[in-house]
Amino acid sequence: MRTITRLCAFLLALASVVLLNATETRPNFIMVFIDDMGWGDFSCFGNTVVKTENIDRLAAEGLRFTQFYVNSPICSPSRTALTTGQYPQRWHIHSFLNNRQANVNRGMAQWLDLKAPTLARHLKEVGYATGHFGKWHLGGQRDVGEAPLITEYGFDESLSNFEGLGPRLLPLCNAHDGEPPRKHALGSDNLGRGPIIWMDRSKITEGFVGATIEFIRKAAADNKPFYINVWPDDVHSPFFPPADRLGGRTKRDLYYGVLKTMDEQLGPLFDYVRSDPGLRENTLILACSDNGPEPGAGSAGPFRGAKTMLYEGGVRSSLIAWAPRLMAASAVGGQNTNSVFSAMDLVPSMLALAGVKCHSGLFDGENVSDVLLGKNQGSRRAPLFWRRPPDRPGGPRENLPDLAVREGDWKLLCEYDGSAPQLYDLGKDPAETTNLADKSPDLVKRLSEAVRNWYQSAP
Repeated sequence: MRTITRLCAFLLALASVVLLNATETRPNFIMVFIDDMGWGDFSCFGNTVVKTENIDRLAAEGLRFTQFYVNSPICSPSRTALTTGQYPQRWHIHSFLNNRQANVNRGMAQWLDLKAPTLARHLKEVGYATGHFGKWHLGGQRDVGEAPLITEYGFDESLSNFEGLGPRLLPLCNAHDGEPPRKHALGSDNLGRGPIIWMDRSKITEGFVGATIEFIRKAAADNKPFYINVWPDDVHSPFFPPADRLGGRTKRDLYYGVLKTMDEQLGPLFDYVRSDPGLRENTLILACSDNGPEPGAGSAGPFRGAKTMLYEGGVRSSLIAWAPRLMAASAVGGQNTNSVFSAMDLVPSMLALAGVKCHSGLFDGENVSDVLLGKNQGSRRAPLFWRRPPDRPGGPRENLPDLAVREGDWKLLCEYDGSAPQLYDLGKDPAETTNLADKSPDLVKRLSEAVRNWYQSAP
């Protein structure tokens, strides 16, 4: 009798462990953050020239978001927000990180402070395998060789390009014009701090994808969930597509050649996840761009503006979420045109999905995990604020707005002192064609005060 009792107790304990493991299964995350791609460049978002077949399949099996934003219209601050869940101005990063003197001249940090919270560090602390493969641009560029390694921000492994330290792939740019390929390193090859592999520029994304798949294999062997950044430096200039993708020699021709090639090289990663039952059941893939397109290259679709501008074309990004086994069945293959949220909201959202509790008030981002999984069409509650990179004033005849705020369907842009306001109803006028500032002075006053207070509260 005593033996039977012990056996029953053992079986009950075993059952409780199995149940605990089942309920504590944490999802895997892959964050694909594309460089300088426009809102309208995926064919599932309107591109009729280039077919992005692999991204389109991801969208057909997942969910598209048309009112998703990044938190800056330029690289480094946008990546800071996605890394920290906070406005980048908190960390003195308001434009792209450049050489040492240029950073000093613009009142910027030389790299992201290690005191900043990072999504990778939070996830690593609860047992995730964490990897970064692709462009970094948060320190360790040009002549700044003493910046922290990417792994110091909570990543187990990294492989970057010339905008980060540690192991990196540096490009050989082949114009297929009879001249030998030229190196493009911006000084990274002189910094040390990690091995360098020179690779044809048109194959760099393939290199990052290969490293990502190998990292996933290791995480599976160690029985660990994973968080991975896949941040290709395509489709940022300079544009060097493979010879069979040249088509023409205009800037846009070269851009489209690189865009098509990047889509093809991302395909094996998506296929690898899709073909593995364990990964397919429990992986969330997110794909978007870090800011609007370089003028003359990509397309912002129906929106006004481009990279470096606070108009929609500079800060609105096409987001795809793929997690067909985690999503509401009714949302799969659909499009969310209602939810307004941003890149910094992805940080607390992924932490919530992983079951990680953080100190309230740590993030400027908000938890929109149910929105990502198609369970509702809510939005972040607080307004979104932006500051234009002050060293990117636009063309000689342009006086671009310095600040912007979005609250509900209303978007206001203005100068630092609140002057020259532009007010748009994005629900009716997403292309920002009709300035309603003169018709709504009270709203202009309230929103301009809000965005100026936000700007003045930043370091």
